[in-house]
Amino acid sequence: MAYQYVAYNKRGEVVKGKLSAATEEAATELLGYAGYQPVSLKPYVSFFNIDKLTASLFEIKVAEIILLYRQLAMLLEAGTNIATSLELLQAGTRNRALRRVLSGVISDVRSGTQLSTALLKHPKVFSPIYCQLLGVGEQGGNLELVLNQIADYMEKEATTIKETKSALMMPAITAVIAVVVVGLLVTFILPTFAGMYESLGVQLPPIARIFLALGEQAKSQALYLFLGVATIIGLVLIYIKTPRGRYLWDKMLLKLPRVGQVRLLSELARYCRSMALLFRAGMPLTEIMPMLIRSSNNKVLAKALTDVEQEMLKGEGLSQPMAKNKLFLPMMVQMVRVGEESGNLEATLLAVARSYEAEAEDKIRSLITLIPPAMTLIIGGMVGLIAVTLMSAMTSMYSEGF
Repeated sequence: MAYQYVAYNKRGEVVKGKLSAATEEAATELLGYAGYQPVSLKPYVSFFNIDKLTASLFEIKVAEIILLYRQLAMLLEAGTNIATSLELLQAGTRNRALRRVLSGVISDVRSGTQLSTALLKHPKVFSPIYCQLLGVGEQGGNLELVLNQIADYMEKEATTIKETKSALMMPAITAVIAVVVVGLLVTFILPTFAGMYESLGVQLPPIARIFLALGEQAKSQALYLFLGVATIIGLVLIYIKTPRGRYLWDKMLLKLPRVGQVRLLSELARYCRSMALLFRAGMPLTEIMPMLIRSSNNKVLAKALTDVEQEMLKGEGLSQPMAKNKLFLPMMVQMVRVGEESGNLEATLLAVARSYEAEAEDKIRSLITLIPPAMTLIIGGMVGLIAVTLMSAMTSMYSEGF
């Protein structure tokens, strides 16, 4: 990694420059060996950052990390050392971003750094929670087992996320199809019938005239309509990137019918499982809570966890602060209370995680089953409304003697 420094040389002169080092500590040592006394040392970020460009072009997928963990466990079980195993995996990967990350990890491991510490330097790729678990595996001498367990947890979590996205994607796609179908009917088919009725001197019903006016406006203002919709979508996406916008977006997602409950159950299950695993690893709750907050995918739940952490630090325990927030469901609060009183918090948290994961899977399956007929009814209703409108116009035409 490149670092930019400002330092005093042996003659007391201020010098500036750049150097490459694995860590900030290593960079400081290099400056000391050169006879420099550092004043300022920070990572060097160029205008054209090749790392960021590579990361954007070659995104590292969760499936690739899962496969990496499984293959690493297999190589270690076969008796290959960690550094050699990582080199073999690096040679086999096609993802340039992952290859670059593994290069840094290999360099650290070769210099004597533990695997968990080397991976922890890349938190956007390797979850800090799982890095902590790897550290426990290294100390206990069962790194292969922990790697496989982490891969299992990540696979289950990835499956839940994928199913939730599929459940959200289906109504979105159906809504787009519905808009396109109605748009074609209103802008092309209905005007044809309207011209025929007009030539016969028959007045269209009010609903047909409304649809026809909307279609004419859409055709005449198509460019402005497209630009307006694109601008609104762009502004919404930009706003979601802000802290306040992301908070409101996550809050809205939690309030969505059925889907919101699935997201809540999935997140709570992940919190409970992660907390149980870290607790088993010997970490205190005062260290576990900040890690959960940083790893949270939902800002509303992250704030709720922050509130729990603050009250926990005041000596109120874990279950009592959770009971004050409705986002933490009653069963979770009750089981955490039982775990605190019995001294078996790890087991109760794992039980809650399994229960919520099963409930989330059931709700996702029922949601996926419910969506197609509901969307069919919506599209059918829109098309049927236009068909009834045309039929009413024909009826009025026959009633007038045509």
